[in-house]
Amino acid sequence: MKKLTAIALISFAVASCNFNKSDNSSNGLPIVGTWKLLKGTLQEKGVTNVTDYTKNTSFIKIINDTHFAFLQHDLKNGKDSAMFVAGGGRYTLKDSSYTEHLEYCNAREWEGHDFTFTITIHKDTLVARGVESVPSAGINRINTEQYVRIH
Repeated sequence: MKKLTAIALISFAVASCNFNKSDNSSNGLPIVGTWKLLKGTLQEKGVTNVTDYTKNTSFIKIINDTHFAFLQHDLKNGKDSAMFVAGGGRYTLKDSSYTEHLEYCNAREWEGHDFTFTITIHKDTLVARGVESVPSAGINRINTEQYVRIH
């Protein structure tokens, strides 16, 4: 009887370890890692703006099995235009549809919104393209981001 109880407890413990684990890692896309943003393209109201994130700004996105976080800051050590942006939350990934559920952001009006991107990964490059809509901030645009894996 003690053996049966021990086996049941061990089985329960093993099953509990995976209870909160997301199904995100089983989608076939190797999205988990640390990604450096190289280029961002925003299209809004007929205007296209391209930002090179390799010159004056650094932006990384860290993705694990269930959550993402992003960090951005200027590379001039606060001279001219001090800037720091951060946010994160849970995400879902189904096939090539990646949806961020933004729970935390220093731009608080962005919190509580979902952003869905179609992603492709080829070797060490991730490209995400989707619509960013935050009506309270007057945001409705197409965002295309190109990342390189750094870890």
